[in-house]
Amino acid sequence: MAAFAGSQERTGARQAVAFVLMVLVLGLLSFAQPAHAQDESSAAADQGDKSEVAPPQPKLFTHIIRSAGPVFGLILLAVSMALVALIVLLAMDLRPTVAIPPQFVQAFTDTVNKRKFREAYDLARQDDSFLARVLTAGMGRLQYGIEDARETAFHAVESVKANKDQLITYLATIGTLGPMIGLVGTVYGMILAFMELGQQGKTPNPAKLADAISHALVITLLGIALAVPAIFCHAFFRNRLVRMGMDTANVADDLLTQMYHNSRRPAAAFDPNVPVAAPVKPAEG
Repeated sequence: MAAFAGSQERTGARQAVAFVLMVLVLGLLSFAQPAHAQDESSAAADQGDKSEVAPPQPKLFTHIIRSAGPVFGLILLAVSMALVALIVLLAMDLRPTVAIPPQFVQAFTDTVNKRKFREAYDLARQDDSFLARVLTAGMGRLQYGIEDARETAFHAVESVKANKDQLITYLATIGTLGPMIGLVGTVYGMILAFMELGQQGKTPNPAKLADAISHALVITLLGIALAVPAIFCHAFFRNRLVRMGMDTANVADDLLTQMYHNSRRPAAAFDPNVPVAAPVKPAEG
């Protein structure tokens, strides 16, 4: 029942994340379209009787796509898709209810209180949560004492945190890689601009010069726009992982202590005030 509720919660989280991403993409596309229609119509009305009409300004979104080009555009697109995939994966995985499921804690506590230690071990081994993996490692050493079990559980917490930290490190890598890609694009655009300036016996074309510089700045803009969410999410998920590790270690320590004392407690307490019934003798025939 707890696994079914957990799967429903994960499905709902996936749908919510997908909806948020769709809204962000639609908002970006709508924002990227420059709202110059009213200005152009008013400018045309003011010119009225003028025979010459100013050429239409290029749209910002189209200019960004054209400036990115097939090389830098594909690279930035691939890195952006990897960034979104990492953020969605970490947002679904690093949740308090996923790391420490309340249903699992309640079921494990009830099983231990009923002194069904084998069932409690099987319950923890079959669950894939952060807490269950730590408890499974700690219960394997519980027979050697509570201190040994606590130390093993602590090492299990660090091991799970190291696995999660590998994904978070990729966010920092993308945060560093984005400006580097933008810098390469900037240098490439400036090379084109200086090539235009360096032509001998020919006056530099200001339009081509401005176009080359504009392309260079677009790549820089895209690289910085890619790095900002990556750096923010890296710090956010790193702090969440540290907090979840502390909470998991505390809950695992409480459950292991409870299991240890329940295993040491006798099965039935003896009360000396209660008289013991004498055995019944069989009737002599």
